[in-house]
Amino acid sequence: MSKRMTVRQSPVHGKGVYALRPLRAGERIFEYKGKVITWRSAARRYRLREDGAHTFLFGLSDGRVIDGGQGGNWARWLNHACQANCETVEIDGHVFIDACRDILPGEELFIDYALELPEDTCEDTLREYVCRCGSPACRGTMLGSAHV
Repeated sequence: MSKRMTVRQSPVHGKGVYALRPLRAGERIFEYKGKVITWRSAARRYRLREDGAHTFLFGLSDGRVIDGGQGGNWARWLNHACQANCETVEIDGHVFIDACRDILPGEELFIDYALELPEDTCEDTLREYVCRCGSPACRGTMLGSAHV
């Protein structure tokens, strides 16, 4: 575990990543690691799991996906918040997590998942992506603006 952060239980959902020291706005915190696979492979892998809605997948702009559940690091424990204190930056097939603002020791690190689902996704499935961040600007979903 890094001296800059730790993983522990989160009041938002499951486990979360927490700062152990101050992090400055713009600071590169870590890389989202895991096995890079196709979406088809990811769908096949997670279709066989009972908890299919809980994944560690991070979509890349080239259509592939990083599966943090296979060879991933503690970045896979980042939770979603509508007013995230971190942002993702994709460079040459790598995804880095940078601080959007100054972060104090003890604060949980968040990214905005901005998930995308097909337009014809049923209401029951959409409800699986309810947001629990509790921020004043919470949009009520982990999905991107197309679904709000």
